[in-house]
Amino acid sequence: MNNQAHPHLFIWLLLLWVGGGALQARTIRVGTTETVKTIREGIALAGHCDTVLVTAGVYSEGNLIIQKPIILLGQGRPVIDGLGQCELFTIAAQQVTLAGFVLRNSGRSNMEDWAGVKCLDAHYVVVADNVFEHTYFGVHISNSDHVTVSGNQFSTFAEQEYELGNGIHLWECAYATIADNTIRGHRDGIYFEFVTNSVVRGNVSEGNMRYGLHFMFSHDNGYFDNVFRNNGAGVAVMYTRHVRMHRNTFDQNWGSSAYGLLLKDITDSEVFDNAFVGNTTGVYMEGTNRTVFLRNTFQRNGWAVRLQANCDHSSFGQNNFIANSFDIATNGTLVMNTVDGNYWDKYQGYDMDKDGAGDVPYRPISLFSTLTEHVPPAIMLWRSFLVFLMDNAERVTPAITPENLKDNTPKMSPYDFS
Repeated sequence: MNNQAHPHLFIWLLLLWVGGGALQARTIRVGTTETVKTIREGIALAGHCDTVLVTAGVYSEGNLIIQKPIILLGQGRPVIDGLGQCELFTIAAQQVTLAGFVLRNSGRSNMEDWAGVKCLDAHYVVVADNVFEHTYFGVHISNSDHVTVSGNQFSTFAEQEYELGNGIHLWECAYATIADNTIRGHRDGIYFEFVTNSVVRGNVSEGNMRYGLHFMFSHDNGYFDNVFRNNGAGVAVMYTRHVRMHRNTFDQNWGSSAYGLLLKDITDSEVFDNAFVGNTTGVYMEGTNRTVFLRNTFQRNGWAVRLQANCDHSSFGQNNFIANSFDIATNGTLVMNTVDGNYWDKYQGYDMDKDGAGDVPYRPISLFSTLTEHVPPAIMLWRSFLVFLMDNAERVTPAITPENLKDNTPKMSPYDFS
């Protein structure tokens, strides 16, 4: 990342200037060649909405606590090194900006949840354009609102999950913006619990040990234009309503229990314009009701969709299903959901009236996929001649697969979402 300030930073700086009396604000320079030698002293000297400008160098000053509105800027990427012994910054104030630093080597503590930056009861805080290296939690935010975490890089590693915290962690927050960050190697890339009216946009969360994004009890949030790649599992959404997930990519989340997107006890939500590519399971749905899947691409997944019998009134329309081992699997015989107007590359029907839709319905659930839902070891028989005969017999005379889950207007050619 270059040394230029992130564009979000300038917007917030302008707001702080307007709201805090820019003409009275001072700039306090900190550095080895400056009068003020330490960041701690600079913070102590700063008044309301003053700027503490930290020049290049390595600073190891223990936990730095901010309890008043200030702007803390790094010039030339100064390094804040916790030497593995402490939290780096703790923010308990409003109208605080922290930008332009390398935050390195926080302590690790399951009791204290040490972080590179922790926000406690904080409001209108910006953490932008920083590099986090080997921090336990990257940014940990609790009981706060109107916090922006933007344009940061997070990376760490460990052999065991208990040695890792989350890259960006929010608990009981509202009106947060998590945008344009890159998160690698943490437990969960991004974690929300009891978070409302917030946006996660333009992030890349990859190579994390557990989830790329994990959120629970977090209503009325939007997740747009993110990439979740090669995580232990892609995204887990639990016990939540009114979720909007648009234009995300779920890529190569592969393993015995991995999936691109897990939906558990979700209601009244949208999954639009996403790409599920190369996952063990593209979407796993359990207790998911009144959720719409529209204009998504499911490609080269083991299971494109695993739709459990306790889901109802959800719909799949205008989606592409291409080169998946199984398009849809379920564990029940009565399915109260609809799949109409999708493209299925396995469809072998015809279009005599040339309207672009097949003249005979398509049943996306195969007998073998139903069998493996009940007897998982049966997957070893996949691609056998016996399975081929069973699936074709079931298509002709359905006896085990759900009769009501069929696409009555399957598309003859894939949708172009470009």
